[in-house]
Amino acid sequence: MARGELTRLTGNGNGNCNNDDCPNVYRASDGSFVVQGDADATFRPPAGEALVRIPENVLREAVRALGW
Repeated sequence: MARGELTRLTGNGNGNCNNDDCPNVYRASDGSFVVQGDADATFRPPAGEALVRIPENVLREAVRALGW
């Protein structure tokens, strides 16, 4: 999946996340979510999965963007 196929829900001008280098939440065309954040090594997830950390305010912004 290409980045252009995702709808960016966070970091669209609020604060200093206008570059693509901060935690963000995206929505894919199939309704699933793609999360960008700092890699986390709390435990080793199964093959093909990854752990990322994103701040609570990023999740809140995503929920507001979806109107939930």
